[in-house]
Amino acid sequence: MSATTHTRPPQATRGGVETRLPWWALALPVLAFVTLLLLILNPSEAHAAAGEPAISHLLERVRQLTAH
Repeated sequence: MSATTHTRPPQATRGGVETRLPWWALALPVLAFVTLLLLILNPSEAHAAAGEPAISHLLERVRQLTAH
């Protein structure tokens, strides 16, 4: 004689899935993004550029606006 098994329905069918992320799962990508953005926005380190293209003017303006 075989016994019947009772299975619970998956979480998705009971109103959604609740997922908790550790603090570093959000902090590390944000830190990497900010670090790369600061490297892009620092025009004093760009020695290889011969002229000042329009993108550097735009990025400099964005840096000035975010500094205030």
